[in-house]
Amino acid sequence: SSGFRDEALRDKRARILSRGLPKQKPIEGVKQVVVLASGKGGVGKSTTAVNIALALAANDSKKEVGLLDADIYGPSIPKMMNLKGNPELTPKNLMRPLKNYGIACMSMGFLIEESAPVVWRGLMVMSAVEKLLRQVDWGQLDYLIIDMPPGTGDVQLSVSQNIPIAGAVIISTPQDVALLDARKGAEMFRKVHVPVLGLVQNMSVFQCPKCKHETHIFGADGVRDLAKTLGLDILGDIPLQVNIRETCDSGQPVVISQPESDA
Repeated sequence: SSGFRDEALRDKRARILSRGLPKQKPIEGVKQVVVLASGKGGVGKSTTAVNIALALAANDSKKEVGLLDADIYGPSIPKMMNLKGNPELTPKNLMRPLKNYGIACMSMGFLIEESAPVVWRGLMVMSAVEKLLRQVDWGQLDYLIIDMPPGTGDVQLSVSQNIPIAGAVIISTPQDVALLDARKGAEMFRKVHVPVLGLVQNMSVFQCPKCKHETHIFGADGVRDLAKTLGLDILGDIPLQVNIRETCDSGQPVVISQPESDA
């Protein structure tokens, strides 16, 4: 019957499609993976990723936390975490993460010269991401925070489809052009069945250090409005403060160097 043929065709199509998707394989020794993402660059994603990793460790000293810099072209974790050098290799030929402030870190920035550009095509980038995911000896981690590159391209899809992810956090400024891309990022994770834990509104307000007048340089509540539209939570609202920038640039992120400050 035609109904039977249609069902057989649907089954065949489903089998073909399933063969095209990689099977998710956990990273050995890692319990939970959380990805930090943004559609647009320059919205403070790496700064937030670093401080979230440090905050998770500070919140519970029994938890082991790792930080993976998946931005191949513009790795910033080495500078922000004040780390230099090349990873040692284990007897199994796995790279040992570099460690500071109790956080195990891995980045492309440990494997190339600081000033050397990565002039690679997509396949080489994907190979590097695979190595950072699979050829690192993380030990035993409760959380691995992955700092994703901006956008919704190959790296984001590969990470999302190759490893089980507990959830994604989207970082954005309240500016309209940033929100357009943040929405695309959230929708991408939904399409690949990664739970979106919520949004972080960064650079939300600037307070003049002299007169204390507050200015919403990038707009007021854009990320809050987007969260309502998408039915998501706001996880945090981070002001535009010079000490947040200065502490990350000096390799002493604000969560570790100024834990009692408002920031």
